[in-house]
Formats: sequence, structure tokens, C-alpha cells
Amino acid sequence: MNDQNQSGKLSTSRRKGRGCLFWLGTSLATLLGLLLVGYIYEPIAEAADAMAQPPPGQLVDVGGYRLHINCTGTGAPTVVIVAGLGDWSTTWGGYVQPEVAKSTRVCTYDRPGLGWSEAAPLLGDAAQFAKELHTLLQNANIPGPYVMVGHSLGGFVVRIFANDYASEVAGVVLIDSMNPKQVTQPPEDIQSSSQSQPFSFQATLARFGIARLLVKIPGIAPSVPASEAAYYPLYVRPQSLQATDNEFQTLPASAAQAAAVNTFGDLPLIVLTAKLNDIPSWPEWQNELLQLSSNSEHLFAENSGHNVQVDEPDTAVAAILKMVELVR
Repeated sequence: MNDQNQSGKLSTSRRKGRGCLFWLGTSLATLLGLLLVGYIYEPIAEAADAMAQPPPGQLVDVGGYRLHINCTGTGAPTVVIVAGLGDWSTTWGGYVQPEVAKSTRVCTYDRPGLGWSEAAPLLGDAAQFAKELHTLLQNANIPGPYVMVGHSLGGFVVRIFANDYASEVAGVVLIDSMNPKQVTQPPEDIQSSSQSQPFSFQATLARFGIARLLVKIPGIAPSVPASEAAYYPLYVRPQSLQATDNEFQTLPASAAQAAAVNTFGDLPLIVLTAKLNDIPSWPEWQNELLQLSSNSEHLFAENSGHNVQVDEPDTAVAAILKMVELVR
């Protein structure tokens, strides 16, 4: 009798084991099937997005890959807007650019891998971005003088550009720009632009359509639906997520390069600070940016967080146009 009970228990255990293996096998097959469907669907969706949202500007070769630049308006100086980390022309093209274009020529552009720009073969840092931007402006036949406008990480790029191409820059506007002091990392850990692109978990998920499925962006720019409509499909692409990770990877190097530029001389400078940016030490870091020039002015976006171009675009426009009138 005991032998029969034992045999029955073993038979039940085997059935449960086989059932568990079958469930695991079915689940794995289903998961792999879904991943395959997502992997096939993602490039199809990207192609459809490209048809629905063509670049508003032009793609210009800067040395084996093309960057997107969009210039509107007429007059001098030409305003060049450099977006923040992981951002590109759309958030500036919705409201700020059209308003500035009523007074002068204004250009927004996309760094490698972001917006409508093609990816670069190697990692880029602020020094590389400044060099690429200068090449882009030259190859697109957009001569200076420039009023350089930098937001967040874009402030690092503008800082280096104003130093390296000083004769072409008439003035600088830093909109809630990063300060090199806020980025700390041991020198031996700093990435350089000679390194290949690192692995990005987010970009890997996006290649299987998962980012497109899960990421829902709230109103990036509610007052400019066309800009928002273009932002989402560009954001969820593997290329965009990889490029954003790349910029994070090289942030310490970018900060070190920007810190090496400690003066603009008497070049006109406006620092526009977001009053609602609650990062510790932000007011102090913003005040330090004024020391870059002996001819500087501090303005404030009273009702804005870090993304002034979205929260309080009128204030960004006013600061830019103030500089335009100052240097004309």
C-alpha cells in the first residue's frame, strides 16, 4: 500500500513537473514571438513616422554623416540655438524660433542621433559638438556674426564655440545653462569622443518596439501641437535613446572642456535663470556664469522650471531679442 501511495505521488509530481515545463516553454515561446514581432514592427513604424514627420530644415554633411538644421527669418545677427542634453530642435521650433524669426534669422539644429540628424560613428562631447556645429554652419552657408544661445548642456557647447570661434560670435545667451561645477567625476573615468558608443539598455528595448509601446510623453509643448507631434516619434527611436545615453556618458568630459573656458572677455552675455529650478546650489552656479564676461546681465524666468522654452517661452524670446538688439 505504501509503495502504491509513493508511486502515485511520484506520478503526480512528474505531471506537475511536465506541466510547469510546458508553461515555461509556452511563455518563453510567446515572449520570443512578441519580441520578434516588435523587432520587425519597429523599423516599419520608424519609416512611417519619417513619412509623416519630414525634417522642416535641411540635412547637411559634416564629415560622413548629416546633421539637421532649420533656419527661418531674415536679418543679422543670426541666432543659433543649442538645445539641452537629449533634446533637439522641436521644443525650440514650436514657439521660440517663430517669434525670434520675426526680428532676425534664427537657426535650430539637432546633434548627432537626435531629432532628424544621423548618428555619428563615435561618442561626442561638448568640444566635438561645438566643432560639428561650426562645420554645419559653414557647410550650410550660414555665416556669422552669431548670437549663440545655449540651454542646459547646450551652454557647455556655446561656451566652447564662443571661445574657439570668437571672431564669429557677437553675443551669448545662456538659458538655465549647466555649470561645470555641478558635474563631478574622477578624471580617469572621463569618456572621450574617440571611444565607441556604449551599450544602452533603453535603446535595446526600443529596438523591439518596447519604448514605442510603453513611453507616453505628456504635453511637451501644448501650445504648439505640431512640435509635440514630431517630438514623440523621434524620441522613442533606438537612435535617439542611444544618443541621449551617449551624451550622459560624456557629460564629465564636456564639463571639463567647458570649465577650461573661463572668460569671454567683454563679449555681451545674458544669463537667463529659471527661478523654479530647485536643484541645490543652482542660484549660486548661475551667478558664477556671469563672471564669464565683464559685460554680462542676469535675467530671470520667474514662473519657469528648467525647460524655459516650454514653461515660459516668452521670457526666452525676450532675452534672445534683447541680445540681438544689443549687438546690432
